[in-house]
Amino acid sequence: MSELLEAVPRPASAAVVVRLVEPAEHEAVGDLLERAYTADYAIGDEYRASLHAVAERAAEHQVWVAARGNELLGSVATPRLGRTISPLAQPGELDFRLLGVDPSARGQGVGRLLTRHVVGLARERGLVRVVMNSGPRMLPAHALYASLGFRRLHERETRVVEGGTLLAFGLDVAPDHPTHPTHRTES
Repeated sequence: MSELLEAVPRPASAAVVVRLVEPAEHEAVGDLLERAYTADYAIGDEYRASLHAVAERAAEHQVWVAARGNELLGSVATPRLGRTISPLAQPGELDFRLLGVDPSARGQGVGRLLTRHVVGLARERGLVRVVMNSGPRMLPAHALYASLGFRRLHERETRVVEGGTLLAFGLDVAPDHPTHPTHRTES
């Protein structure tokens, strides 16, 4: 019976919100990221462990979740204000890592929502660009980034990982107009 319930589409009226992860959700987010990354790719034990290191990541950076009520649909990590989360970022840029959408929530715009959230953070912080690395086999993610206006940063593609060279993507952003700021909760 639960399989039938999972197959029933969610009502469009159920709002998906992006918010900071709660400590009680760290394990669930690690599991979500593992499902997201292993649905299409084989990953090694070291990378699997890094996906599950949500508490450590949240202590140093910001871990955001896309949620519909209590249901976690996706997650992404960004650095706290004035910091970076990867070697890719340069001054004036906001980088992000570990964008993952639960396979059961794919096709619902969750990855797009999380990416737009990151872009909004960059604007709020007065930064000029959003950057990220993506694995060479993550073609659906590359398509998402391209559809949002990201372009490849070939000159920054220097990190080699299992499976090939990490691709670098960037999107130039304009800061929010001072009289029309958007509001997000940060810690």
